[in-house]
Amino acid sequence: QVHLVESGGGSVQAGGSLRLSCTAPGFTSSRCDIDWYRQAAGNQREWVSSITVYDTTTYADSVKGRFTISKDKAKDTVYLQMNNLKPEDTAMYSCKPTARYGGSPFYCNNYWGQGTQVTVSS
Repeated sequence: QVHLVESGGGSVQAGGSLRLSCTAPGFTSSRCDIDWYRQAAGNQREWVSSITVYDTTTYADSVKGRFTISKDKAKDTVYLQMNNLKPEDTAMYSCKPTARYGGSPFYCNNYWGQGTQVTVSS
């Protein structure tokens, strides 16, 4: 496994904002897409957003218009800007490098991270 670090979570009131970071060393050179997932207590994991090696971005309907994914390729870091947060956004957020457009499955699909907790109070 390759270690990655998610950060930026915390507790915020509804309507507030947070920016999550995911630093995954080597993901740019290995041509990895990055997906963000979240999992609330007692729920299944939910896909939130993705950014490809071509910088194409996609979002789950539940966060569209509120969240923005971006990357700094030089820093091997992906960000998830979360605005107008709602209590239903409360979850553990995790990022996952994924091999799609010529990426290395051996490398991209073999990361391990701890996630970062986001708690939104009403």
